Amino acid sequence: MSKHAFVFPGQGAQFPGMGQSLYENYPQAKELFEQANEVLGFRISDVMFYGTEAELKQTNVTQPAVFLHSVIAYKCLVKEKPDMVAGHSLGEFSALVANECLEFADALKLVSARANAMQHACETDPGTMAAIIGLEDEVIERICSEIDEEVVPANYNCPGQLVISGSLEGINIACEKLKAAGAKRALPLPVGGAFHSPLMIHAEEELIAAIENTVFHKPICPVYQNVVVWPVSRVADIKVNLMHQLTGAVKWSQNVRAMVANDATHFTEVGPGKVLQGLIAKIAKDATIDGLS
Repeated sequence: MSKHAFVFPGQGAQFPGMGQSLYENYPQAKELFEQANEVLGFRISDVMFYGTEAELKQTNVTQPAVFLHSVIAYKCLVKEKPDMVAGHSLGEFSALVANECLEFADALKLVSARANAMQHACETDPGTMAAIIGLEDEVIERICSEIDEEVVPANYNCPGQLVISGSLEGINIACEKLKAAGAKRALPLPVGGAFHSPLMIHAEEELIAAIENTVFHKPICPVYQNVVVWPVSRVADIKVNLMHQLTGAVKWSQNVRAMVANDATHFTEVGPGKVLQGLIAKIAKDATIDGLS
């Protein structure tokens, strides 16, 4: 039986004006944006609708903004129950609202805590990331493991596109070695930290404390979480996987293939941008793919 998967984007999908049409056209959206403003203690809706790109890139804004756009679009535009959900990095929190594992306000508080924890970790343990294009995952994994500096595969985005994460020196060394091994491109990314690597351990500790103080509910469908490659439905497992997300790799290619193996034939990306639609098209070539925002 064919199944419908709903997927949610992560940091980087933000753009000026995001969510404004939802606010203006759906009373429920207006209510949720105003609730978010109250929860966060500032009018994030104003920054989303009228702010500049630079303002949207502020850590305490970016992650809640992408989460809000995604979740509010889902609540206003989706009329069916999902068969399965997944999110790319930050998007996993949106997915957990969609499958009713987390309440809207609780998830927003966790996203805000996550953003602040990641900012603290960037200041404590500086690092960076780089996109490696045109090289097999196994080659990248091997070369990273042979470098004495901290550097690890971080985002398995799609075949031929893997993001590595680590110390500044580690990334520099890895990029040179990976280009020598045949990578078409090794592009340093404009990020302030080594996300999804062991250098995020202090952020993980802060996030674990927040997760432990949050109520999780039995989900209405499985979630495919970034750190594992199978459907997860038990609340205890969902919490543990979420706790280790900041130091673990985002196994997006593996997640999508697992969803297809479990009969997903239709993927809908909900939220800003179309990044996941492009990635899924390269992973699941026979799937129906669309988006809602």
